[in-house]
Amino acid sequence: MNKIAVSLALTLAAAVGGTWAADEFASTQDAEALVTKAVKAIATNKEGTFKEITSKDKKWVDRDLYPMVYDQSGKCLAHGQNEKQVGKDLIDMVDADGKEFVKERLEMAKSKAKFWQDYKFKDPVSKKVLPKAAYCEKAGDVIVCSGIYKR
Repeated sequence: MNKIAVSLALTLAAAVGGTWAADEFASTQDAEALVTKAVKAIATNKEGTFKEITSKDKKWVDRDLYPMVYDQSGKCLAHGQNEKQVGKDLIDMVDADGKEFVKERLEMAKSKAKFWQDYKFKDPVSKKVLPKAAYCEKAGDVIVCSGIYKR
């Protein structure tokens, strides 16, 4: 994209209140910011925030970035990309390499309030299985995560 097109797109996004950025894919800072925003929203209105996330409300989906919320047993409470996962116990879910990433995530949350975790997952933009890193924070009795794809 040339500089004029990027400038125009950013101006337009700002004018309509969008969060579009010049980069096509989310960054580590974007993931951390989205999780922090979700943690604050959950503290204020837990069930309402879960519904907004799962309905893919635009304030919760940015390019390839979206939040996921789990209880401490591995049940998915909200998912910004796949509503079919909500209400399901995902503790035994594995990535492309057979890694039990939800189980690992829950274990990490027992000893850390905030952390990054590596695994592989299907990118909703490219539709390819890619290495992914999820940033997670504990928010009371739930774990909120959002991941970036490593390209």
